[in-house]
Amino acid sequence: MRSSTSFLKIIFVLFLFGLVPIYAQESESLKTDLGAQNFDYNWKFSLGDHPKAVSKDFDDSSWKNLVLPHDWSVSLPIKNENPSAGAGGFFENGFGWYRKEFMVPETLNGKKLSIHFGGVYMNSEVFINGRSLGVHPYGYTPFSYDLTPFLKYGENNIIAVKVDNSQQINSRWFSGSGIYRHVYLKVKNLIHFEDEGTFITTASAEKNKAEVQIRSGLLNESLSASQLDFNIVIKKDGKQIFSKQGIIDIKPGEKRIIAEKIEVENPEFWSPDHPNLYLAELSISTEGKILDSITEDFGIRTISYNAKNGFVLNGKSILINGGNVHHDNGALGAAAFDRAEVRKVQLLKNAGFNAVRTAHNPPSKAFLDACDSIGLLVVDEIFDGWRTEKNAHDYAKYFDNWYKKDTQAMVKRDRNHPSIVFWSIGNEIIERKDPEAVKTARLLKDAVLELDTTRPVTSAMTTWDSDWEIFDPLFKVHDIGGYNYQLHRAESDHQRVPSRVILQTESYPKDAFFCWDMTDTHSYVIGDFVWTAMDYLGESGIGRYVYPGEPEGEHWSGNLFPWHGAYCGDIDLLGWRKPISHYRSMLWNSDEGVYMAVKEPNPKEGDIKLTMWAVWPTWESWTWPGYEGKELEVEVYTKNENVKLFLNGRFLEEKEVSRETEFKAVFMVPYQPGKLVAKAYNDGKEKASFNLTTAGNIEKIKLLPEQDMVLANAQDLVYVNVELQDKNGVINPVSDQEISFEVTGPAEIIAVDNANLKNSDPYNSKTRKTWNGKALVILRSTRESGTISLTAKGNGLPNANIQIKSIKK
Repeated sequence: MRSSTSFLKIIFVLFLFGLVPIYAQESESLKTDLGAQNFDYNWKFSLGDHPKAVSKDFDDSSWKNLVLPHDWSVSLPIKNENPSAGAGGFFENGFGWYRKEFMVPETLNGKKLSIHFGGVYMNSEVFINGRSLGVHPYGYTPFSYDLTPFLKYGENNIIAVKVDNSQQINSRWFSGSGIYRHVYLKVKNLIHFEDEGTFITTASAEKNKAEVQIRSGLLNESLSASQLDFNIVIKKDGKQIFSKQGIIDIKPGEKRIIAEKIEVENPEFWSPDHPNLYLAELSISTEGKILDSITEDFGIRTISYNAKNGFVLNGKSILINGGNVHHDNGALGAAAFDRAEVRKVQLLKNAGFNAVRTAHNPPSKAFLDACDSIGLLVVDEIFDGWRTEKNAHDYAKYFDNWYKKDTQAMVKRDRNHPSIVFWSIGNEIIERKDPEAVKTARLLKDAVLELDTTRPVTSAMTTWDSDWEIFDPLFKVHDIGGYNYQLHRAESDHQRVPSRVILQTESYPKDAFFCWDMTDTHSYVIGDFVWTAMDYLGESGIGRYVYPGEPEGEHWSGNLFPWHGAYCGDIDLLGWRKPISHYRSMLWNSDEGVYMAVKEPNPKEGDIKLTMWAVWPTWESWTWPGYEGKELEVEVYTKNENVKLFLNGRFLEEKEVSRETEFKAVFMVPYQPGKLVAKAYNDGKEKASFNLTTAGNIEKIKLLPEQDMVLANAQDLVYVNVELQDKNGVINPVSDQEISFEVTGPAEIIAVDNANLKNSDPYNSKTRKTWNGKALVILRSTRESGTISLTAKGNGLPNANIQIKSIKK
């Protein structure tokens, strides 16, 4: 059961932006309060290169007004000729410029002001009042600049951001383009806490008592020495459980560390099953006046690992059932809306995963906040490659000058997240056979250990030839051996290197049973991460199944347009769990009693063929017109002992299920419309059942919003699932239709989807053809409150309508 702290944290993430001023397209005046101000509003944007846009006098009246986060690529047409090609999903990239005008009150003169970007893809350069503050090549790490020396107080100021994603191909997946994560402006006194300089760790923990270590950096950028009072408060569920006061002296230009050990009585440990969170509040003051304050969420938990006991969390060995995800949010592209990030984590949790690997880059802070509060273990990964490029314009161009800055930017930002239990420094690096790679791995690991020694370091290794033992020196640098698709080597590796702890960092979806079985029966194998947990944009065609007449081969073998994404996920882009998701969850968890799906039969033209990351197209459906009397292959998944199958109340067959059958029962059933029921039994007693019902003719469009209320902040989202149903509410998957959507009230339609990655229609549309009877429309709130009304229209069907409240917090 999710803890109350977890629930409150989710609410916090979703409501984070309810406190910002009412949106307007004129110059924005900064608040005079100390702390972080949301800086996502009142931006202007133009596609193309505009070098004169750094000037305060530049005319941007024709530019688009927008609120961040923003990804311009996903809003542009998907075209075969776009240079991002299949790797980038055939989306357009290029140059983009952003500008924002804001007024700095005179009362802020003497304060320190800085701007903080969560992520800009890529090669950004930031200007303030025409002056360059710096460049930041990597698109996935946060960065900041001090604005103080260049501001005009009592006047309007101009921030301009140049984004250059024109050098293609620079990524093996869809990257998106633009300022796609949040931006903050921070106002501080000259004596203040260091940005991301607070680190909270669990020094020791027992059932009745835990010792928490808090270290926080203080900076004095004033010209005077000062004696400061500091205060530390620890809260749980809003209730204060600890406080401590002290005094610290700090000289001009000096950095001091507040270091305190805190005893927490009867600690509530953080774990995926019980994601308990605490809150630390730190403040410094002089003569009763607060100079600065910070808050940090943290969890109390311990981790350890070895070949005998595996991965140990809070003193208990657990198996890691993980999935890889890329950073995109499907139809939204790379835009990291908080609602989308929380939803993604909740989908992973609902699918039975207890862990996620952020392949192959650091995610957004909102994503990690959700992992903390919902309960997912995290492998936080920094790079896809090192010095040798995988694509002509990838990070290899910047590695030598930037690897340490970017690695430590990830660690400093993320190290207080209890969900993160591994740091990953790379993925399938090209130069892994080169002895120089061992030195590079040490450099990267040392960069991590300078900031955090509490978590193991790994990276993902693989091979496409017979060499494997050659990688032993590189593995030795790591604390955990990350295996991509090489778990079949685990037993012989254990004989050769018995101390190695093995984590399969990527696996084929079709190997679900093998990966679970190896983890379940070998203590030195601590878990598996399937490629992937969710479908994603780019890497076009991976995971596809091939119908007769379609081009054969893997996704790298040629141009597969209109494929523009990956279909290898357990969860599709609508959030629907494919049958493989239910099977995987059944293997790892105890709450998937029985599940049933039907394998799509081969068409008369020939056989369906599978690519390496594919599983057979299998559907949760008993609607197969044209197959009457023909046998269909029905799969039932369960860990119960027996399965009985019934069709229209008539018993068909019983089968035993066990580890030997990989917990599957396969039935050949002559198709007859009606109801197909699978019942699972233990000791002759029915334990669970699952049924599929044939759909009749489509009678209605059903709109199913995932929530009935949003915040009027121009950043909250409503996901509305769309289904073509018969009169009894059964989805009809075989008569897809074009649906048009209209919205009135304080919201806009920002994306539509149907999960069909061969459909290259634009995502920023107001129409979508359903696929297998389903579609999705995503609404974005405005800054006005009121009633949002969404209407769906289909040919010959009654209109469907729902209403959603938009409120101001």
